[in-house]
Amino acid sequence: MDIKLFNIVAIVNEGFSEFVMDVAKENGARGGTIIPANSSVSPDAMKLYGIGIHPEKEIILILVNKDIVDTILKKLYDKLGSNSEAMGIFFTLPVAHASENLLKQYSKKTGEINE
Repeated sequence: MDIKLFNIVAIVNEGFSEFVMDVAKENGARGGTIIPANSSVSPDAMKLYGIGIHPEKEIILILVNKDIVDTILKKLYDKLGSNSEAMGIFFTLPVAHASENLLKQYSKKTGEINE
């Protein structure tokens, strides 16, 4: 099976989701879903690692064509990664199956998701 779509998952400190979406859209993504979340790291773990952990998080799910995944991830790491206030964590999940309405947006001829 040739995976053509990937879900980029971004986890950032609260207040940085719009920056994630700006970076993603500037590099070819069409949109995403923002989910408020809370960190489950205990205060003991924060002491152990010697870092402060912002308990309020935002999870951003961005569905993109495989051709732009690496570009978007690199830009996210560079701008919003662990060396920034966003303290971003980014990874991808392959999309093996999708709903028919989503697949209709995908063009085999161009390899892009159509508007």
